[in-house]
Formats: sequence, C-alpha cells, structure tokens
Amino acid sequence: MKKHYSTLLFVSFFQVFGLWSQEVQIFKVEDFDLRGKVKSCLVITDYGRELFEFNEDGILTKTVTQYNDQDQDITDYKYENGELVEKRMESYKNNVLDESTSMANFYTIDTVPTRKVVEKIISYDKQFLEREEYQYDESGKLVRIISSNVDGVDETTFEYTPYKNELTISTFTNGILEKAVRTSEKKTTKGTQKVVLTKEYVDGEPNTAVEEVFHPDGNLFTREEFLYDLGEKEFVSQKKLFHHYKDGVLDKVTTKTLNTESVDEFIFQFDSHTPKNWVKQIVTPDNTYTTRVIKYYPEDSKEETNR
Repeated sequence: MKKHYSTLLFVSFFQVFGLWSQEVQIFKVEDFDLRGKVKSCLVITDYGRELFEFNEDGILTKTVTQYNDQDQDITDYKYENGELVEKRMESYKNNVLDESTSMANFYTIDTVPTRKVVEKIISYDKQFLEREEYQYDESGKLVRIISSNVDGVDETTFEYTPYKNELTISTFTNGILEKAVRTSEKKTTKGTQKVVLTKEYVDGEPNTAVEEVFHPDGNLFTREEFLYDLGEKEFVSQKKLFHHYKDGVLDKVTTKTLNTESVDEFIFQFDSHTPKNWVKQIVTPDNTYTTRVIKYYPEDSKEETNR
C-alpha cells in the first residue's frame, strides 16, 4: 500500500472538515502548509485533484475536489464579520448535480450570555439532515454539542483537566468516554517540545492511541501508534515514525515496527515567491508525487503567479 505524507491531501482534509465535525472551524492559508498571500492552490496527486481558494485575508472560501472527469464536489464558504455563516457542498456525478447528497449548512451565532452557535444542515432536495448546537463557556471553550436528527438527540460534552504543564480534553458522547487528548510540554536542550497523546475509546473501553512529539519549531518529530491489549490491559506500540529535517524541510521518515524498518525519502521543489512554497513533492522509493500550482494576490502592484 502506498504511503502519502503530504500535508495537503484532499482525503484527510474532508475527514477533518466533514459533515459531522466536532466544532465550527475557519481554515486559513497556514493550515495548508502555505505561506504568503495565496489566492489559490491546486493540489495534483496520482489519485486526484483538490483546489483551494482563499480571500485576501487568507481565509478559505472554496474547495473543489475532482475525482475524475465526471465526478466532483464543490464547497463554498460565506462569512460575515469574521464568522462562518453558510457552507454549501454541491456533489456532481456524471456532471449532474446530485441533490440528495448536496447540502447546505447555515450557522447562527449568539453571544449572550455566553457564545452559542447553531448549525442547520439541509440537503438540496429539502431534506432535514441535522441540527447542531455548539455551547461555549465564559472563557470561550467548547463544552457541549447537542445533535438532533431523525434518529434522535445526542449530547457530546467536553471536559478540560489541567495538571501542571498538561491539559487533557476528554470527549463524552451521551456520557460515554469517546476520546481523550492530553497535550503537555517537555523541556529539552533545544527548547520546549510539545507532546500530544490521543486515546480513542469504543463503548468507553480503550482501543487505540497515537502519541505525537513536536520540535520547538513546530515540526513533527515522532508519531507512535498503539493498540490496546485486553490481556495485558495496556497500550502496546504497533509502529513508530521518525521525521528528519534539513533546514526545516522534511527530508525522510523512518518507520519502525517490532520486526521491520523502512525509510521514505522526500524531494521538494520550491517556487520563487517570497515567502517560498513547495510546488512538487516526490517520495521515494514508491515514487509517489504531489504537485501544487499556487497563485498569489499582488504583494505590491504586480501579481505573482507560480505555474
């Protein structure tokens, strides 16, 4: 199976930004490993294309996922006063709009006494899909999501537990633990590393875990995946990935399991823009590639375009 390490893949993007997201998010240029006044970024891989468009404030306004010549998804985002107020996802199959899978998300924001966001999701064929109510505390932290659809009502709650230099955010669905994310800091001779441990639960029982360690500059250092052993009653490491960099740019990823070790090396080409962005990524030995065609807003009076 091919391994894709690109920081900008349309599959992972829609997993994060999908229909049943846990929080209303506004994505910006920097969330896609891009720098500068980017107008659009077309990502081309050997398995599809994804176009991202941004306004001059660097906020995502449109995505186009091209699966083949006949099938694509187009998503548009509308904002008012810095808030997301509408999202429309249109799905085309055989170049025809599929109203049953196309949908509109409408958001209303209330800040009294504390912040509350209500999201209504309706299909293009006028079917009600879901209502989400996001409730926040006085400090602005998300504490509760109430989801309503034809199957009933679910409540997701978030518990924040600080301890010394750690913060654990636990997610409960109808009172049953679903996920726990612990973020902590680790002092090193090169600065402070961030460590993020994410544990996933099934019916309240531990199932999988991932630990990520980040360099002080924010680059991912290691990622270790675990599976819970019911007999030993502990998480057991399945594999660990080591990320190596040269001048801040990813150079190779070493993957180690109990019995194997493999290395993927990365080759990047950058554009001439200031600040520069990478426009081609090749991963060996599989020779998978990702190409990015980036267009920029004018920095001064002349628009810079990478082709």
